[in-house]
Amino acid sequence: MGRDDASTGTGNDPASAPEQLALIRESVRRADVPRAKPRTWRGAALAEELPVARVVVNKGVLHLDQYFDYAVPKELDADARPGVRVRVRFGAGGGRVRQGRREGGGLIDGFIVERRASSDYSGALAALANVVSPEPVLSPEALALARDVADRYAGSLADVLQLAVPPRNARAEGRPSPEPLPPPPAPDAGTWGRYPNGPGFLAALADGGGPRAVWTALPGPGWPDELARAVAATLASGRGALVVVPDGRRVARVDEALTALLGSGRHAVLTADSGPEKRYGEWLAVRRGSVRAVVGTRAAMFAPVRDLGLVAIWDDGDSSHSDDRAPFPHVREVLELRARNESCGFLLGGLSCTVEAAQLVGSGWARPLAADRDRVRAAAPLVRTVGDEQLGRDGAARAARLPTLAWETAREGLRHGPVLVQVPRRGYVPRLGCERCRTPARCERCSGPLQAPEERALGCGWCGREVPEWHCLGCGGTRLRASVVGARRTAEELGRTFPAVPVRTSGRDHVLDTVPGRPALVVSTPGAEPVADGGYAAALLLDGWAMLGRPDLRSSEEALRRWIDAAALVRGGAEGGTVVIVAEPTLRPVQALVRWDPVGHARRELADRAELGFPPVSRMAAVTGRTDTVAAFLAAAGLPPETEVLGPVPLPAPPAGRPRRPGDPPPGEPWSQALLRVPPGSGAALARALKSARAARSARGGTEQVRIRVDPLDIG
Repeated sequence: MGRDDASTGTGNDPASAPEQLALIRESVRRADVPRAKPRTWRGAALAEELPVARVVVNKGVLHLDQYFDYAVPKELDADARPGVRVRVRFGAGGGRVRQGRREGGGLIDGFIVERRASSDYSGALAALANVVSPEPVLSPEALALARDVADRYAGSLADVLQLAVPPRNARAEGRPSPEPLPPPPAPDAGTWGRYPNGPGFLAALADGGGPRAVWTALPGPGWPDELARAVAATLASGRGALVVVPDGRRVARVDEALTALLGSGRHAVLTADSGPEKRYGEWLAVRRGSVRAVVGTRAAMFAPVRDLGLVAIWDDGDSSHSDDRAPFPHVREVLELRARNESCGFLLGGLSCTVEAAQLVGSGWARPLAADRDRVRAAAPLVRTVGDEQLGRDGAARAARLPTLAWETAREGLRHGPVLVQVPRRGYVPRLGCERCRTPARCERCSGPLQAPEERALGCGWCGREVPEWHCLGCGGTRLRASVVGARRTAEELGRTFPAVPVRTSGRDHVLDTVPGRPALVVSTPGAEPVADGGYAAALLLDGWAMLGRPDLRSSEEALRRWIDAAALVRGGAEGGTVVIVAEPTLRPVQALVRWDPVGHARRELADRAELGFPPVSRMAAVTGRTDTVAAFLAAAGLPPETEVLGPVPLPAPPAGRPRRPGDPPPGEPWSQALLRVPPGSGAALARALKSARAARSARGGTEQVRIRVDPLDIG
């Protein structure tokens, strides 16, 4: 202190205070007592056993994607266990060594992954600054999984660990977790009996086996209970289970089913909506082994479930399953890795079927789990179609956009209950197709989608090649058209058609979870359809071309998935449930909906993609950034010789006034994207090459951003 203050004295005489303070300071200076060590721990004794801690630091830079060794002071020995959070000094120069300790650098978070007797590094080590918490939060299994995910997606381990381990909350960490409950009895098969192999699948889980299945669920509200029974069968074997669903609405349905079947206290719910303290408390209960079952959204794919016996994903085609933070892992792929690494069961379920799911069955890695055709036909609603030819003759459709068949179906359905009306949301952009037969227009060189942005010359959206003359390979036609995008009709417009019926809406701004079973029109965008008590009496799927015409490889698969998700909420055909879809009836996804055959559609899509070299048969990566940066990156990258480089092609600027989304180019910067395609078996080599090239660029001090996404969802 620079001055004495009488108010700090303890005697009655103010004049004596400075003298007393001086005596206290002198006594402390001369006393032979240990002082608190600075964070460098200069001169401090090290741990007697295993004095070196190997640490992964929270530095998501690829050229630093490695472990670093630190000395363990004796005072931190007891708490510095593998898996705990620590703070370390990082970035000190080799010349800043005092009393055998490297000093300097900034403080950074990290995890201890191992304690060692010695270090491979020959120089002086910096010491651990401190142990943030003695709670071990990173298990060896979680570390191995994070490393596999980082390698598969050409990312850094630190970035994956930020997704896998939630931020610490001290209050949640200070509370004890409940005592674990004993395993429950094995459940009966319940509605799994509707599937020929369903009871056997549950029995294998209850017996401690690891069956792998792709499950095509029957339409109706029963799938949450069936998922809950799969979890209960796994718990009965003394193992843990993990279920990942796309959103909080479906988490709530599975949570309710688990509670009804098992009671409270046997499972944890992990969603971002829970709040940091509650979510971290639930996560810790799982990590400590107090709870053996988890249901949650995307981030729950890394949940540290003890003795994992089953991983399950519902509706793997939903885009919410793909993380929007680097390195952009997909839940399905992460759970596949966990099933392999931990030798546990795997269940991929959905009302529809993705091409990736069909590939898992086709390769023999998983077995199909589906109902017989007779049972499917009994459970599914009647599906009727309205094509362009009928629309052209339908005066009511031209006047009100509601075809006569749809109007009659809605009127009849409203006598018995609510009617669902699905309309495409904003943002669906049409692609080019043959005017005569609607076959998508694709490049003859790389099979990419053809486009004519801002009415410029026709060209490929993947490789950038101009196409001066085009003809349809299906029918020989030479004229192109943009797929029809129906006008967005509001609930008020439908209300004028049915003036005596209440109209409810469910969409991005306000999503309904459930609606009563009373007659009403429920207008919803895809994915926001509420569940009706007792099921909908009918459904109208309007503007089918708006979804089929998206400029995306997955447009047919996605359209069918959205239609089936909505139609599955309708009562079965035996109860009079009817669905009307406004789309050309000859198209493959429309026919798949009419027959209720999503698996057959996925198999045919897989065969087509294999013939054209499309994912998932091939592997792809997207490299995005400034036009000159992407070109320089590709020139310097040591790509596998079998890599096919498509592009780069310029990326369109985002519409003015729209908030910037992840992956959008900065305003005013010309960005491009290149697609890299490799044949089966070369995906790991491509990921390694991209990671090495990006690490080398980072080590050289490259500041221009290059965004790499392995297996991108949208490739055109």
